[in-house]
Amino acid sequence: MSTLSDFPITRRWPPVRPDVIQLYTLNTPNGIKTSVMLEECGLDYDAHHISIGNPEDQYTPEFLSLNPNNKIPAMIDPNGPDGQPLGLFETGAMLIYLGDKTGKFLPREGAARYHTLQWLMWQMGGVGPMFGQVGFFHRYKGKEIEDPRPRTRYYNEARRLLGVLDRQLTDREWITGEYSIADMAIAPWVRTLRTSYDAEVETGLAEMANVQAYLERFLARPAVQRGLVVGAA
Repeated sequence: MSTLSDFPITRRWPPVRPDVIQLYTLNTPNGIKTSVMLEECGLDYDAHHISIGNPEDQYTPEFLSLNPNNKIPAMIDPNGPDGQPLGLFETGAMLIYLGDKTGKFLPREGAARYHTLQWLMWQMGGVGPMFGQVGFFHRYKGKEIEDPRPRTRYYNEARRLLGVLDRQLTDREWITGEYSIADMAIAPWVRTLRTSYDAEVETGLAEMANVQAYLERFLARPAVQRGLVVGAA
């Protein structure tokens, strides 16, 4: 039978409470997804700050032993399936696991489950990668590139994706009607266009009333407010 101490990452970032979920994170859009889900579900967890700018954190053998893709977040549930510890990376997998573990924010069966999962995949395959490129070319090192075509490409794709979201939110408070892991995945990325990238105008977010109202509803949730600061330096 394996234990938490069998995970090398726990030697670099020792658990405070070995009997609760261990979360290795930073409060980026991807990190926020999982911390919000943990808060919404009322699960106990230890949060360990991982600096994505520090190679002595995310590129260490200890961190790579849990996430070979060297990205945050990652987690270990000491009380996983069959009572065995379970380590996970990739936020989509983590959200699905926590939804199934708790029976919250992810329908267990039927069409509603697959509708929720399709919007989760939409975020993972489109929103995250495309919005991240907006951040690079608009706010970070990519803004130094004189050729405007990369920037324009990602502005336009972000605008298209936001349009999809805006239409989906017509007459709905949440993506699929009920608040779910799809919202916890999507809304943090919408927020970062505003708060980190300052790209509301370029991506059309400023014009999309449904998305703007949706983001405000998300940010008003107490569990979201707690989850936003988890992993901050």
